[in-house]
Amino acid sequence: MDSPDDQGITRFETLAVHEGRQVDPVSGAVTPAIQPSTTFERDADGGYSRGHVYSRQSNPNRQQLETCLAALEGGQSALAFASGSAATMSILQLLRPGDHVLITDDAYHGSRHLLDTLFRQWGLQHDRVDTTDTEAVAAAIRPDTRLLWIESPSNPLQGLSDLEALGALASEHEIITVCDNTLASPVGQNPLRHGMDLVLHSSTKYLGGHSDLLGGAVIHRDNFAQAQALRDIQSAGGAVPSAFDCWLLLRSLSTLSVRVRAQADSARTLMERLDEHPAVETVFHAMHPNHPHRARAKQYLRGGGALFAFTVRGKADDAMRLVAATRLFTRATSLGGVESLIEHRASIEGPGTRTPDTLVRLSIGLEHVEDLWADLQQALEHIRKD
Repeated sequence: MDSPDDQGITRFETLAVHEGRQVDPVSGAVTPAIQPSTTFERDADGGYSRGHVYSRQSNPNRQQLETCLAALEGGQSALAFASGSAATMSILQLLRPGDHVLITDDAYHGSRHLLDTLFRQWGLQHDRVDTTDTEAVAAAIRPDTRLLWIESPSNPLQGLSDLEALGALASEHEIITVCDNTLASPVGQNPLRHGMDLVLHSSTKYLGGHSDLLGGAVIHRDNFAQAQALRDIQSAGGAVPSAFDCWLLLRSLSTLSVRVRAQADSARTLMERLDEHPAVETVFHAMHPNHPHRARAKQYLRGGGALFAFTVRGKADDAMRLVAATRLFTRATSLGGVESLIEHRASIEGPGTRTPDTLVRLSIGLEHVEDLWADLQQALEHIRKD
């Protein structure tokens, strides 16, 4: 069977269903089999013409997944990792002790934690910068700056960076650019097409979509040597996902577009209603009409994501009571799953967070939007009466 690329198919939904998959030539099975083997037979001459030697280096399920991920992000190739943090660490290990990193000031706290602790001891220097302000980034670049880490939209304040301007700036200074695209997902944005060198995902989130697997992914634009260096780091450290997790993730990618678009539609409805609620102060969503980077949202995003946040009128205790009062939303840390989640974000991120202490973060799932709204309404009324 010809691959989708051989047939000239480039539309996202079709790639998500077909890329990396083929009918099994022996059994005729439409769904790929799980290949849990850790080792693979060599040829009689000691070679490995079938492409696999040992599962720390490669696995058929991982290869299928990586083929699909690369197609969805428009990259040359992809690497699937055991977690988003494993992917982050591997990228940072491309650098040398003494190198300097610039990172979005309200980026995912786990990425900042790695730079603040492990890689600080390793000798890597970093500064937090408002990457939505290209001039501020230009001013923060040093002679030893080697990596610009961008999260756009950022989590949870939904800041949007000018990817093309930052890509051009970084290229001028020979700086590697990474865009964490977890919140937008490939459905909403493809940073490689706007000049980024690498795209990172916590595939635990929207790519997986069912809160049942842990994973990460890095997709690169066109630097084969850089991609090979990443793969060497990954293999040496064993930062690889299991065959089953790769199989689960490839399965989930088939429905990615349908899931994310439905979740985003519900998020926009809830955002609009919360925006008018008297107990709500500010709504943070990339597609909000008053978003300070509204023009960038139209330039880079194909619709908004399904994660957003809002601040309540009051104090941190009011936000905490609201979270505790919900009945349908689950109080849990993550995003992108089919179930809707809610949390008081500042208390999750801990010391050093720049998240307001009255902020509540929502990840919208696939429940009916009216049921979600009813739950938020009763929780908001509850805190207003206290």
